[in-house]
Amino acid sequence: MSAINMNEKAGKELLASFGIDTPQSFVASSAQDAQARAATLIAPYVVKVVSQDILHKSDSGGVAVGLNNEREVAEAIDRMSALPAIAKARVEGWLVEEMVPSGLEVAIGGFNDPMFGPVIMLGLGGIYIELLKDVTFRLCPISEADARSMIDDLAAAKLFDGFRGSPAYDREILVQALMQIGGADGLFLTHQDTIEEIDINPLIHTGDRLVAVDARFIGKAENQAARPTSANRTGETVLQHFRPLFEPRTVAVLGASTKDVTIANTFIRRLQEFGFTGEIYPIHPKADEVEGLKSYPSLAQTPQDVDYTYVAIAAERIATSIDVAPGKCRFIQIISAGFEESTEGQAKQDVLLEAARRAKVRLLGPNCLGTYSPRGGLTFPKDAPAEPGNIGVVSQSGGLSTDIIKRGQWRGLRFSGLATIGNSLDVKPVELLQYYLADPATKAIGLYIEDIKNGREFFDALRNAAHPKPVVILRGGATSQGQLAAQSHTGALASGQEAWEAMARQTLVEIVDTVDEFINVLLALQFLELRATTPTNNVVLFGNGGGSSVLGADSFARAGLDVSPFTPDVVDDLTALGFPPGTSVTNPIDTPVRSLQEKEGFIAKEILDIVYEKASPDAIAMHLNLAAFVGRGTSNPLQNLIDVITQTRKERGAQVHFVLALRSDRSEVLDGMRREYVELARQSGIAVYDEVVDMARSLRAISNLERKLIAHGQSMNNLAASEPQLQDA
Repeated sequence: MSAINMNEKAGKELLASFGIDTPQSFVASSAQDAQARAATLIAPYVVKVVSQDILHKSDSGGVAVGLNNEREVAEAIDRMSALPAIAKARVEGWLVEEMVPSGLEVAIGGFNDPMFGPVIMLGLGGIYIELLKDVTFRLCPISEADARSMIDDLAAAKLFDGFRGSPAYDREILVQALMQIGGADGLFLTHQDTIEEIDINPLIHTGDRLVAVDARFIGKAENQAARPTSANRTGETVLQHFRPLFEPRTVAVLGASTKDVTIANTFIRRLQEFGFTGEIYPIHPKADEVEGLKSYPSLAQTPQDVDYTYVAIAAERIATSIDVAPGKCRFIQIISAGFEESTEGQAKQDVLLEAARRAKVRLLGPNCLGTYSPRGGLTFPKDAPAEPGNIGVVSQSGGLSTDIIKRGQWRGLRFSGLATIGNSLDVKPVELLQYYLADPATKAIGLYIEDIKNGREFFDALRNAAHPKPVVILRGGATSQGQLAAQSHTGALASGQEAWEAMARQTLVEIVDTVDEFINVLLALQFLELRATTPTNNVVLFGNGGGSSVLGADSFARAGLDVSPFTPDVVDDLTALGFPPGTSVTNPIDTPVRSLQEKEGFIAKEILDIVYEKASPDAIAMHLNLAAFVGRGTSNPLQNLIDVITQTRKERGAQVHFVLALRSDRSEVLDGMRREYVELARQSGIAVYDEVVDMARSLRAISNLERKLIAHGQSMNNLAASEPQLQDA
């Protein structure tokens, strides 16, 4: 069934029922009827054609404005009736309404995202919305803080304050209109089951009124699928439910061979190498022993219940292989492919899920690689770090997850866990998000997502977390909103990314574009504590190499961070240290190798003490070109520099972020040296980057997250302050 438009008169009546101001109006059946009734309104008048066949009235000539009397109303209807586009349409009538005085024109729209549900849009209105595309989006329900931030997002926001002599407009009138459309009790959430798109354009802000002078509502098709929800955890807390996955005591493996080295054989070997201390049960229909371990004919015949089962057998055999008594197995990870990628595979997937439901077992996958949990001794990559960390990751790509673990390992990243979930047939991304949010061992969360499955539940989990944690999302396969009718300005402006960007603006989420950026931001979150009162802005750049310092300052400026020159008193104190020629101390601090070799590198402590005490930065970004230290005298101060950084941070506290870039020429010697220093820095709690630009982008992400965290804290404080008043009332 195709979506059906609500005519403008009905749409405005719906708006009025939610408190949105609309012009006084009536629908006339003919020119004569309009002329007879026009005197009940106050001139000047506007006349619009009412027809389901005409989506854009202005384009068809179906709008007449500035009509001064009843006769002009009738003449306008006669004139419009003869236009080709209107003459061939099924005309239901003519909307006659009072003309609203000119003012600032804005647009409020919305669309029903297939994953996230209702999304509200605000933009500069009239004909400029599609020309300038000055728009912003939020997921519903919005708060008043969301509404105000939407106004601030607009490039045209200055118009509200009176730009170049133009009148000022009350923002709070627009805030309330946004709440009436997109708030918890607003129009869109109330009617989300029947409305697909909303397009109110323009609303004219006259100074004391905000009037919706045009409105279009597009109905939802009846055959749209409901958004999925995650499975019921049968009364367990999320930590209890997922503990067997991340801390299994027993592991079963299906697919290991006595003749070949399959992926399942490799998994067993890696478990043993990794130091898994629990029981491993190979499952083989004939063999007594696999990989030196006693094997069992079926999963049902293992001597103990199984916490985690690794399955790498043909897709058509899996459903019968996991058909066990309820409670026998807690989690099964399906490595095998061959499911939803084809019609036949979809049928197999349905049978697989039904078998899992009967056995009361949770499935990860199909089409994934495994779960990595240092605290549980569980791994699938070779030589992954056994040391537990504080970064929890969910990935819908097995291969990419190996990159994240291994590339992250050499960068100093350590994990509380990483689960690959492939097709997400059963366990959904939101469930593992909820686990990491509750997990005391996890400080920050990273997700690689291609199909979020149930975005509304995901958004609610992020927004309603009692103790929010920063989340970094690397999104793959961004798609357009193919389900949208795109019959409104809102639909035409929706490309598929808006709901994700809205979700990130409203929650403690940072969206990145590459694996390197994903690792870089998680690395910062591993070592840095988000500032709770003021976001990171003022940065001191300190390193060797004049050109690198200049380019670095450019990188920070592009990232929206400030590398401003020091005040004279700071410069004087730094100059008094007596550096040799070629040293600059204005910010960036540019110290040639000779300068950094002073006092075996401990000169950096004196520099940092002055910077911390007198410059009061939000962050210090240090960069060192390792090649410049090679062959430059007998002193290599890098170990001492790391000791200096560690000591200074211990003395000064964590409120000033410290990040380090160790730049290499990629020669074997320097890369080996660099790896040693990265490990030393990791043990000292210092995030190390390849280049200055990586530090700049990572600190920008940290600053963005800090702004959201501070706003969240303010919202909680405002809510707490209002509770006694509500009780008194």
